[in-house]
Amino acid sequence: MMGLTYAEENYLKSIYHISEGGKRSVSTNDIAASMKTKPASVSDMLRKLGEKGVIEYRKYYGVHITEEGKKYALQTIRKHRLWEVFLVDKLHFTWDEVHEVADELEHVKSKILIQRLDEFLGFPKFDPHGDPIPDEYGDVRSRPRLPLSEIDIHGTGQIVAVKDSSAAFLRYLDKVGAYIGAKIKVVDKVEFDGSVEVLVDNKKNIFMSKEVAGNVLVI
Repeated sequence: MMGLTYAEENYLKSIYHISEGGKRSVSTNDIAASMKTKPASVSDMLRKLGEKGVIEYRKYYGVHITEEGKKYALQTIRKHRLWEVFLVDKLHFTWDEVHEVADELEHVKSKILIQRLDEFLGFPKFDPHGDPIPDEYGDVRSRPRLPLSEIDIHGTGQIVAVKDSSAAFLRYLDKVGAYIGAKIKVVDKVEFDGSVEVLVDNKKNIFMSKEVAGNVLVI
């Protein structure tokens, strides 16, 4: 397969995420919204990606990522998430600072560099936001997770990931004391608005809106 440009890699990664790992077709409007650009620009990029065999596009039927495209997208995602681990664990970035930096580093082409990086980090399975890191073959280790908002009163669990990895949301979680690895117990749920009261690590009670609790994932 021909190599992809940085822009093509970004589009392919976005298509992969929107399509839920290739499970469904996506529209040009979905892609335009994700990439913050105009549908006309998306159409031009889809033509290029189609010529390289990483997507299939039929007007009115949407965009479907091919098996070759999935492999390419997963390798880009792997690099992104490994760099996030490196930035947090070794360079002491906070988890809300790493996304944009990793967006730049994910385009490194050297396979041996990424293999050495993976080894240096101890072959991590999850990034700082709890997202699984694909291995060098594109295999992803998934685990069942539930939004905190779906946990019953007196239910317990552990925070393992977030659905919203925006810097503002992550800073909010830092402010209230919710973090990856925290043990939680649902103390109360408000019927009126769906907000929840949560005991964290058996020592601190915090309150979350329904929206916040829906973006915190637990096992």
